[in-house]
Amino acid sequence: MKAEILKLLRESEDYISGQKLCDKLGVSRTAVWKVIQKLQEEGYQVEAVRNRGYRIAKSPDVVSREELESLLLKKTKWAGQKICYFAETDSTNIQAKRLGEEGAPHGTLVVADKQNAGRGRRGKGWESPSGHSVYMTLLLRPEIPPVKAPMLTLVMAYSVAEGLRFAAGVDARIKWPNDIVLHGKKLVGILTEMSTEIDFINHVVIGVGINVNMDSFPEEIADTATSLKIETGQVQKRGPLIVEILRRFEKNYETYLKTEDLSGLREAYNHLLVNCEREVQILGARDSYRAVALGINDGGELLVKKEDGSVEAVYAGEVSVRGIYGYV
Repeated sequence: MKAEILKLLRESEDYISGQKLCDKLGVSRTAVWKVIQKLQEEGYQVEAVRNRGYRIAKSPDVVSREELESLLLKKTKWAGQKICYFAETDSTNIQAKRLGEEGAPHGTLVVADKQNAGRGRRGKGWESPSGHSVYMTLLLRPEIPPVKAPMLTLVMAYSVAEGLRFAAGVDARIKWPNDIVLHGKKLVGILTEMSTEIDFINHVVIGVGINVNMDSFPEEIADTATSLKIETGQVQKRGPLIVEILRRFEKNYETYLKTEDLSGLREAYNHLLVNCEREVQILGARDSYRAVALGINDGGELLVKKEDGSVEAVYAGEVSVRGIYGYV
């Protein structure tokens, strides 16, 4: 009921009467008032005026289940329609995997205000303080061969970049395969993990960490990391960012499923690829070389043109790509 009341308050341009809320939700005045009190305790500035009703004057930057449910109502068909929220947890990926094993449905969203065991690609740690960033994981149950699941990471990367461009008005770009960068620095990390049988996927979890309102970073990553607040000079609310990303992902995921490859998204992905048509350093396990990035193919591999003119497809699990003069 809290989510529904939040949604109705947001949608009303003026005060909405307590009686109208009661009639719409089929509850008592006392029940409505208890919800209003709870919202006020959580930081929502809800004005209550006799004979006029309630009006929401200001919302806090929270990512609680009720907040996200109120923002997501009728925005998606399945993405985020079940939400599990933690004020603090080890990592949203760990919790999403646990829920996956317990049978949680496709599209379940796990969100935390703080992580104490966040991880990035190749097992690297991810700074996860409370109240400043987005820590979310989406649980999927795709009916595709396991070998095709890594492409879902690129689907999410494109969806995050697209969502941030729309919701925050920033020139978010993709650093192949799945980092999101802004002005040459890392803004978002994405980590995909899956549980499979030989030819069957039990579930896939895609974790997304977004630096939103952080003012600074530890010295060791200060030169390569950034936040929306640092780049825009403005505090951003995290809830609308999450909703826009889920909305975009749901659409892009369904495009992906039509062909089970990235042919339907390749052109759009390459348009946002910061590496595209730039010289890059390919860092493999055994050797490294310079090449010009040409964009991805339908399988999500990065096509690069080597110094001898030959074109090679680079697989994300085997190499890292860096710019010649910096992170990108």
